[in-house]
Amino acid sequence: MSAAGQGALDSAHAQPPQVPEDAGTVVKKVAVSSFLGNFIEWFDYASYSYFATIIAAVFFSSEDPTTALISAFAVFAISFIMRPIGAIFWGSMGDKKGRKWALSVSIFLMSGATFLIGCLPGYEAIGLGAPLLLLVLRMIQGFSAAGEYAGAATFLAEYAPTNRRGLYCSLVPASTAVGLLAGSTLATIMTIFLPSEAVLAWGWRIPFLLAGPLGLIAHYIRTKLEDSPTYQAMQEVYTAQEGETQHPIRDLVKHHLRELLVSFGACMLNAVGFYAVLTYLPTYLETAVGMPAEEAQMATTIALVVYVAFIFLSGQISDRFGRKKMLITACVLFIVLTVPAFMLLNTAQFWVVLAVELVMCFVLTINDGTLSSYLTETFPTEVRYTGFALSFNLANAIFGGTAAMIGTWLIDVTGSTLSPAWYMVGVSVVALVAMILSHENSHKDLDNI
Repeated sequence: MSAAGQGALDSAHAQPPQVPEDAGTVVKKVAVSSFLGNFIEWFDYASYSYFATIIAAVFFSSEDPTTALISAFAVFAISFIMRPIGAIFWGSMGDKKGRKWALSVSIFLMSGATFLIGCLPGYEAIGLGAPLLLLVLRMIQGFSAAGEYAGAATFLAEYAPTNRRGLYCSLVPASTAVGLLAGSTLATIMTIFLPSEAVLAWGWRIPFLLAGPLGLIAHYIRTKLEDSPTYQAMQEVYTAQEGETQHPIRDLVKHHLRELLVSFGACMLNAVGFYAVLTYLPTYLETAVGMPAEEAQMATTIALVVYVAFIFLSGQISDRFGRKKMLITACVLFIVLTVPAFMLLNTAQFWVVLAVELVMCFVLTINDGTLSSYLTETFPTEVRYTGFALSFNLANAIFGGTAAMIGTWLIDVTGSTLSPAWYMVGVSVVALVAMILSHENSHKDLDNI
């Protein structure tokens, strides 16, 4: 951006635009659409994970069940590989064409791909075409979902009152936990009340088909919204400057590289912590500790319910004390508590395991309930979507998607069930350094950042 353009933009930011009179109603609609979009993504994630063995049997050759299961998880991993690519696209489009445009199109593609997975014929019907089509749809899902979390949080933050931005933004990570909980609950109910033959034949399709109507509802709500006053004010500046064009990726790397790297460091802990605590622990308890699968899953399900309440509490507290203090606190607690927590998990006693998971969930929510508002406050309006999406999705692709694999590998290599805990401590140290280098913007209007 030229010096004149930047000066005009700063001038516009110095005078916050007028919020429409029905701002409260608009914020509620933004909140609902943000919640629904992220819910659909994580509902699909839970459904795919829970029905992995069935998906393997449906879409891959039955000659080698182990190879089929590995193939199913490999297809699942594709969504993480596609996320950094999707983050660059949706972030750039969200900053250039608007948050509304990016979120409306991405939810349509994401929910549409999820719905079509529920319609796919299996391996017995079309042979190799089945896993190939599944792979293509998973790639579309991963690409589209990359803009969902960042876009929903950005859109919500730009509409939310400054003194309640943390609380409103906590809706986004809360919808993640609710999506996981709903997916696992529906799958559990189906496996209890439906014969295994019915689940294999058609029952597994239900969670994916539900994404269709849910996605259409979220898409409809988003098409009826306007972009935030903060974003519209920025666009007016660009329109007034002849020859000025937006280059979010270039501007992000050229002018905000430090913020991008610090944000990536903060997101590392969130990625590892989220997947380790909420998705890897049941597997760890079953395979490494020897806890019965039913008890391990029950403890995690209870922890997920409490996690949602903790998320909102964390967002509200961050509005009072600031994001930086909250995120540093989370880093320190992970460093101090993770190894003792894993030692207690090794007792395999249900009530001890449940207590440990609740404590770990509480520590994670201090990070997770604060991170979305922190990231929206780190970048200026013209690169906010891009900076958030790229730092968040890159960290999740590298550290989140590999958390379970690295944890399992470390136990195998070292022979110690505590090795995943030390890995999380190492990541926490990196995140702590990043947060010490960060700035506190929690009490600023977003148009003044």
